[in-house]
Amino acid sequence: MAALFSLKCGTRRLFNICNTCTTRLHAPVLKRQIQNTACMMSFSDAEFTAAKDRLNSLKEDPGNEVKLQIYALFKQATAGTCNTPKPGAFDFVGKAKWSSWNSLGNMSQDQAKEKYVGIVDDLVAQEGGEAETASTTQGSLSFTGLKYTVDNGVATITLNRPNKKNAVTTEMYSEWTAALKMAGEDDRVVLAVITGAGDYYCSGNDLNNFMKIDPSVLHEESVKGSDLLEIFVNGFIDFPKPLICAVNGPAVGISVTTLGLMDVIYASDKATFHTPFAALGQSPEGCSSYTFPKIMGTAQANECLLFGKKLTAQEAFDRGLVTEVIPDAQFRETVDKKVKEYAQLPRNALRLAKNLIRETEKERLHKVNRAECDLLVDRWTSDECTQAIMNYFSKSKL
Repeated sequence: MAALFSLKCGTRRLFNICNTCTTRLHAPVLKRQIQNTACMMSFSDAEFTAAKDRLNSLKEDPGNEVKLQIYALFKQATAGTCNTPKPGAFDFVGKAKWSSWNSLGNMSQDQAKEKYVGIVDDLVAQEGGEAETASTTQGSLSFTGLKYTVDNGVATITLNRPNKKNAVTTEMYSEWTAALKMAGEDDRVVLAVITGAGDYYCSGNDLNNFMKIDPSVLHEESVKGSDLLEIFVNGFIDFPKPLICAVNGPAVGISVTTLGLMDVIYASDKATFHTPFAALGQSPEGCSSYTFPKIMGTAQANECLLFGKKLTAQEAFDRGLVTEVIPDAQFRETVDKKVKEYAQLPRNALRLAKNLIRETEKERLHKVNRAECDLLVDRWTSDECTQAIMNYFSKSKL
């Protein structure tokens, strides 16, 4: 997914938005129906109010799906059955919120209060779990969505939101770009490795990147997103040292398309590779419109980029996208051993050899990157893309 519209609200503000029922709840995807079975007992206003207070005290963002459920239940509990007209086609957020509330049908207000309290209690109980982000400071830069370490000549960039399947936030695009720049300029670094924490390599863009945009500024915001994407991809194109990707699990969207700019790609046998551009009414990015046909051949690249075929690790290897497939149980250990050996090679020889290999392609890659970003501006501002994103969100089971 390529849309890069940023989320600027803090966690507490997000929860307040849910409770006051304003129109700024971020564009959601309903992934499951509410699980708790309703009881017929009456819930007191005091219990309901206490749940609202507990919600505001949470430190973690529960995600769009849960926030939509909370919004719908709050409306049902306070206003009853959905009684407002369905919002217009360009109101992504309003339509999703309306659909969530409308889906509750004739659920009683007491039942809605009980379900609301139950969801909040579950969120509070989960607060002591694993953090979704970690902060690491290298020099003067601070990273919140990834980890950056240097050890024995190896710079490791780890996407570090395992509870969100390492989905990329808008801020992470800038952090990732900064980490690549830091590794490229650090004399201690011989090569860099990119990988993911947990079971996923990267699930593509965080859904919070898709937020309500006033149609009057849609083009302006799309251009900003396009510029951010171009800078990010240029960071891969211009990286001066060997760049290795350790795909430890499923990869989606931008995390797949940029693989064509890596030097070596190791994949766990549990990894998959998915570029669902057509389903979103969008177009390829990450220079994949050029690198994938060159790597795979036109027909096999088209199957991925045009029709969204999801590749297994073995299929990606067979098509030349992946260097080697490694059993998941030995993946980390095997990759670490290989990387440590590579880092012992003469650094200048590696840098000069990579420059020789890549230099003839750089100008072409930069032009492709710019052309892809320009096309995405047109796509993001099209009615077709608007409808495709809404359809994709409403059907997604990820």
